[in-house]
Amino acid sequence: MRLRKLPLWRRILTVDLPMLTILAFTLGPYAWMFLTSVTPEARLFTEGPSILGATFENYARLFRTVGFGRNLLDSLIVAGGTVVVGLSLSITAAYSFSRFEFRAKRLLMMQFLLINMFPLVLLILPLFVLMRVLGLLDTHAALIIANSTIAIPFSVWMMVSYMNGIPRSLDEAAMTDGCTRLGALRRVILPLCAPGIVATGIYIFITAWNEYLYALTLGGRNVRTITVAVQTLIGEYEVQWGLLTAGGIIGAMPATVLFLLVQKRLISGLTQGAVKG
Repeated sequence: MRLRKLPLWRRILTVDLPMLTILAFTLGPYAWMFLTSVTPEARLFTEGPSILGATFENYARLFRTVGFGRNLLDSLIVAGGTVVVGLSLSITAAYSFSRFEFRAKRLLMMQFLLINMFPLVLLILPLFVLMRVLGLLDTHAALIIANSTIAIPFSVWMMVSYMNGIPRSLDEAAMTDGCTRLGALRRVILPLCAPGIVATGIYIFITAWNEYLYALTLGGRNVRTITVAVQTLIGEYEVQWGLLTAGGIIGAMPATVLFLLVQKRLISGLTQGAVKG
């Protein structure tokens, strides 16, 4: 209502122009990357990126010669598996922290928070040795376990904030009606935490999808995610800009589409978690 009362010139200067600037700053690199990916290689170095004469040959070459389809499948398996493992452990751990009182509760919660402050490179060597001993190197399971070590600590904090906002009387009422603890969690708590679960799941998916260091160290010939596959397009003496930008566009699509599909629940979950607990 206040915006409607502003003069047109003032609204343009204070609202429209800043928003357009932010939008251009945010989407500009993606637009340039897309133009580069559809520009023929011969014209790219002479005329620069252009929509004229656009071709999707670089995208076809990615799947035909580079084997990008397999890399995309590996990333989906790793990210999806990390979401399943991360949500399963985060929800049960968060329920315990939210509903039970025990010794060192605060200390454990602080440890979950402090884990995110350590650089990933400190965990690479012990994880590599562990996966080699278990015979899991170059498998999806190795990357799922490794990515879970990144995602779970912060996910527990996110889920605790949602569950703290749900009255304990609902658990007690469910158990009075014959539910077990797990039954109350499944039938009562999880439906009420749906926005939080979606927000946490999106966080875990994006974390696993964009991860590079673990994928490079623990993966190999059998399992290669798109972050590693795109990096291989940068040679010692040559950068295949068409293929590189096409791979970047494809790599950004799943997370973008997933966000657009669940944006309402995601925003609801983030705002609810910000004011609970």
